[in-house]
Amino acid sequence: MHHSLIILGSGYTAKFLLPLAQHRYSHVFATSRDPDRHLTHLSLDQRIRFDLARPETWQAIPASTDLVWCFPAVPNELVQRFADAAFLRARRLVVLSSTSAYNDYTSAEYPPPWTDETAPVDLIKPRVQGEELLRSNYGAILLRVAGIYGPGRNPIEWIRTGRVNRSRKYVNLIHVEDLASSCLAALMHADPSGTYNVSDGNPRTWMEICQMVEQRWNIRSTASQELEPSGKRVLNNRMCELLKLHGTDLRYRDLFKTLDLLQRNSINEATPLR
Repeated sequence: MHHSLIILGSGYTAKFLLPLAQHRYSHVFATSRDPDRHLTHLSLDQRIRFDLARPETWQAIPASTDLVWCFPAVPNELVQRFADAAFLRARRLVVLSSTSAYNDYTSAEYPPPWTDETAPVDLIKPRVQGEELLRSNYGAILLRVAGIYGPGRNPIEWIRTGRVNRSRKYVNLIHVEDLASSCLAALMHADPSGTYNVSDGNPRTWMEICQMVEQRWNIRSTASQELEPSGKRVLNNRMCELLKLHGTDLRYRDLFKTLDLLQRNSINEATPLR
């Protein structure tokens, strides 16, 4: 067992990370701007009131704990002030970034080339500036995370509601349980100031996904109005190496099999027990 972990910002990912982390840490805490409303699933001694925009809440973060930062690292000034106040240089810090940090690929080449951790990032974006500040000055480990899906966040529903449409654009996805495992692997094994792409390693086009969903569940989609988008194809080799060091691997590499599982589980949950 390791010492304590604090999850800064307790949204969707934190709900899956927290129970997993309890097998590795003696104490696991989670923060929220309104913990009594949003963290009712946790015991009172696990809840921490924290708001980056309210420096008076920063002192609630105990010293000498590992941290997973789950919200956008903005604005820069507050990020740096908090990092100094919380002695982040002396901690293991994992920051959840996004693969959207990488510059969009604009070449006519299709499919787009593979994107690894050496690809340039878009430093015009305030969030990317904050993440790079934490990485370069405070040793933060950056996880560039693909689109997150899982229970209650189903790509089939994205298609059904028109949130996504058919196109040749590539999309990279990661199941939330694999993301939680990747966070722990990074905390235990990643190099300080390292960057790791977190995806299932199997980018697909929205055309492929929409066609499969229509064939299996008769859910139709409309064509995208974007002009020949290409998207990215993200390499996850470095993250897979960390998972092996951690004694595990990605569980949900096959999107289509996982969507079948999500659909079966959602049907079972909607069917009352007799």
